[in-house]
Amino acid sequence: MALRAVWLISHEPGTPCCGTVRFSRRYPTVEKRAKVFNGTNYVPIPEDDPFLKALLFELRLLDNDKNFVASRDSCSRINKTSIYELPVGGEELWPVVAFLKSGMIYACVPLVEQTVSPHPPLISISGISQGFELLFGIQDFLYSCQKHNTELNTKLSQLPDLLLQACPFGTVLDANLQNSLDNINFLPVTQPQKQPAWKTGTYKGKPQVSISITEKVKSMQYDKQNIADTWQVVGTVTCKCDLEGIMPNVTISLSLPTNGSPLQDILVHPCVTSLDSAILTSSSVDAMDDSAFSGPYKFPFSPPLESFNLCYYTSQVPVPPILGFYQVKEEEVQLRITVNLKLHESVKNNFEFCEAHIPFYNRGPITHVEYKVSFGQLEVFREKSLLIWTIGQKFPKSLEISLSGTVTFGTKSHEKQPFDPTCVGGTAYLKLHFRILDYTLTGCYADQHSVQVFASGKPKISAHRKLISSDYYIWNSKAPAPVTYGSLLL
Repeated sequence: MALRAVWLISHEPGTPCCGTVRFSRRYPTVEKRAKVFNGTNYVPIPEDDPFLKALLFELRLLDNDKNFVASRDSCSRINKTSIYELPVGGEELWPVVAFLKSGMIYACVPLVEQTVSPHPPLISISGISQGFELLFGIQDFLYSCQKHNTELNTKLSQLPDLLLQACPFGTVLDANLQNSLDNINFLPVTQPQKQPAWKTGTYKGKPQVSISITEKVKSMQYDKQNIADTWQVVGTVTCKCDLEGIMPNVTISLSLPTNGSPLQDILVHPCVTSLDSAILTSSSVDAMDDSAFSGPYKFPFSPPLESFNLCYYTSQVPVPPILGFYQVKEEEVQLRITVNLKLHESVKNNFEFCEAHIPFYNRGPITHVEYKVSFGQLEVFREKSLLIWTIGQKFPKSLEISLSGTVTFGTKSHEKQPFDPTCVGGTAYLKLHFRILDYTLTGCYADQHSVQVFASGKPKISAHRKLISSDYYIWNSKAPAPVTYGSLLL
C-alpha cells in the first residue's frame, strides 16, 4: 500500500504544451519494491515531460487532438474509473490514477504488489484507493478558501513539507493535509537551514523533553564453590523531545554517584552528533580499574520527532541486587524445598512489585503443599505446577526472608502439565520478578538541570529511571550439573 509517484499538472489550453507540471514527487524506495513485485513487466516512472505529454494525450486535452485514435478512442477503451494505461517509451505504464478538477490534473501511480500482466482486478490493488484518498486530500487543501493565484502558489510551495509528514516514503498516513499543516512550522524562504530527509516534519506546540533510563539486571546464581555466579546490567536511555524548529539541538548528560559503576559498551543513536573518545573506548572486555571513565557522559544530538533510544550500555556492578539460595530434595513422593533471599543493603528497599516464581516442570499437578514463610504470601497454582511467592513492596528490616516446605504431586499428565527439557533430574530453578522505580543499579541518572536545549521556548524537562529484573534465576544447589545461561536460550 504505497505510491510510486505523485503529480499536479495545470491544464493550460492555448500554450505549446497545453499544461505545466506544478509539482511532482517520486519515491525511490517504493520504485525498488515495484521492480521486485512486477518482475519482467516492470515499467519505470518516466520524467515529467514525457509523462505530461502521454497523460494529456490520454485525457484528450491536447489542442490539436481532433482525430480518432483507435488505441484510445475505440469502444473497447471506454474508461469509467479514472485509471489509465499510458504509452511511455514504447511501454505501457499502468495503473495511472488521474482526474481533472478546476483546471488542475491530479495524478499518481500506485504500487502493484504483484505482476501487472495480465492486469489484476482493481479491487485487489489497495494502493489505488490510497492514491485517490491522497489526491482528493491535496485538492481539498489547495482550493479550500482559495481566493487568488498567490494563495495557490503559496500552498503549492508547502506541499513538499506537507507530504513529508502526510505521505513519508510513499505511504499515506493522513490524507487531510490541513492536519499536517497544523503540525508544521514553516520557515521563511530566506531561512538557510534545510529540512533533513530523515525528518518527516517539525513540531509545533509546548516544548518538553522527557528522559527515561531503564536498567535490566540478569543473574544466574548456583551457590556452588566450583561455579561462579554471574550477573549483568543492561541499560537503555529513551528520549522524547517535543521542540519547535527544523533542527533543534539538545545535550543530555548522564551522571554517576561517587560509588557508581562505570558505563561500558555504549551504543548511540545515529542522531548523536559527537562523543568523547573515552565513552567509545570503554568496554566490558577490558579489565576494570580505577582509571575507567566514570562520566559525566554527554550526548549532543538533534532529535527525531518520535520517541527513540538515545543509547544502550552495560555495566559490571559489584553484586546482584538480591542474593538467593534454592535447594530441592526428593523425598519419596514429595519434594522438600528451601529458599533464602537477601536484599543487598545498597539497593533501594522500595519495590513496585517483587515475586519469586517456583515452577515444577515434568511432574504431575500439585496435590498438597505444607510451607512456612517468614515474609509475604504464597500462592499455589496446582494445574500449572507453580508456586508464586509474593514478597510485596519491601523486604523486612533484616533484609532477609525465607520459605520452606514440602510439595506433593499427583499423577503426571503429558497433555496438560508444563514441560521443560532443561529441568530433568534434580535440576530446578526459581525466577525472580521485580521492579524498582526511581532507581538504577549503577546509580546512573540524568540531571535535569544539566540538560541543554538550543531551541525556541523554555522546555519542560522530566527525567525518570527504573530497575527491572530480566532472566533472574536462582538454581537448585543440589542439582547434579549446572545450567548455563546459554542453555536457556536453546
